[in-house]
Amino acid sequence: MRYLLVLPLTLSLAACAVGPDYRTPEPTAPDSLARAEAGLVTTEAAERDFWRRFDDPMLNELVDAAFDANHDLRIALASHDRNLALLRQARRDLAPSVTAQAGAAHQRASADQMPEVTRAQRDVESFDAGVSALWELDFFGRVRRNVEAQRAEVEASAADLRAMQVVVVGELVDQYVRLRGLQEQRRVARANADNQRESLALVDARLEAGRGTEFDSVRARAQLESTLSRIPSLEGEIAAIIHRLAVLTGREPAALIARLETPAQLPALHDQVAVGLPGELLRRRPDIAAAERRLHAATARIGVATADLYPRFTLNGLLGTQAASTGDLFGRDSETRLIALGVDWSFLDSGRVRARMAAADADAEANLARYEQAILLALEETETALARYAQARREREHLEAAAEASAEAARQARVRFEVGVVDFLAVIDAERSLLEAEDSLARGNVRAATALVGLYRALAGGWEARIGESVSGSGPGQVETT
Repeated sequence: MRYLLVLPLTLSLAACAVGPDYRTPEPTAPDSLARAEAGLVTTEAAERDFWRRFDDPMLNELVDAAFDANHDLRIALASHDRNLALLRQARRDLAPSVTAQAGAAHQRASADQMPEVTRAQRDVESFDAGVSALWELDFFGRVRRNVEAQRAEVEASAADLRAMQVVVVGELVDQYVRLRGLQEQRRVARANADNQRESLALVDARLEAGRGTEFDSVRARAQLESTLSRIPSLEGEIAAIIHRLAVLTGREPAALIARLETPAQLPALHDQVAVGLPGELLRRRPDIAAAERRLHAATARIGVATADLYPRFTLNGLLGTQAASTGDLFGRDSETRLIALGVDWSFLDSGRVRARMAAADADAEANLARYEQAILLALEETETALARYAQARREREHLEAAAEASAEAARQARVRFEVGVVDFLAVIDAERSLLEAEDSLARGNVRAATALVGLYRALAGGWEARIGESVSGSGPGQVETT
């Protein structure tokens, strides 16, 4: 029992841990976003559940389904659960490892070994039972640094899960917007085809009446077939997106065909977008949080490697019983016990230890660079998304004006042709311009909507509560482990 006198020393050294103590770096952020144009964005906190502002029940349903069943999210959640389990395992190393064992044995010696005893006396039976404990006395903090590193890995995996959620929701909303845009392009093509059929019928009627030419009829038919040729490719793209949306929600590709084939309006753009301040953006982005937590883990592992320069002390204990019969197993004289202090020191192999320390230092330096790069990439992505959204809105205004003018030109061309002021070539040219203008407007609407989605994805705001209480509560110094 005198070996237990080392326990006060253990407690006195409990606060000692070799290796650098981690300090969270403070990222440097600009005072404002350079592309944050007045009237387009506000400095209010980024919105939660941004997709609900589109006021589209089908989109809301798809996002909810993705939260519940998307396989990428399930993989990320399983990775987080794995890190939680490893953290629980690492914490167990702070306490003694206790095991219980029991055994029964029967042995018979040969007559050559024991020639002077009877056969019965050559039979020996033994029974034993006991509880043993092994405890590493963490004088130099190797175990505590390992726990610190694993805790940081848990927090990094929680941030990875939030980052995957940003990716999945962003892609789903982006694909949904593209679907509605393609359906609008298909509607435009079909509407123009209907107008061109009327023009062809008009030309054919004039030809039969002797007031038209075969040349006008051929040109009108070529224009119609050219317009109709656009529709199959649009339908192929629509089918591909519907399949993708089904997979994003954890279903087989054909599961949503019946529900999404019916066209719906493209979600309306928002007049203003709340982007917050750059400092809030850097604190909110899960990719930055994951990089910072992995920097913490790498720093703690320097301490794990450094601790191998110092002796490792272990305390062994055994309390048990041993007897030749089961009746005597718990008798007073059958008690056995052991208390031992062990020392393991690799000072003769310090070169190997210092090599591991150098590797840990390099790993920490790399993680610091990744963290700093994540900050720059986040600012770059947000500034680029702001610029694209602003320019897409301006482009859309011009395309709307062009589509309106083309529609009026096509109407006037047909009227002028019917009264004989212009030939049919003017009608064909006007209808071609109308189709191109309306198709460009539909594409411009999609670009503006996808640019808005890209902006929200760069802001990465408001999704933490969607991935479960155990994950959303995880942050620096706060990890759910149950």
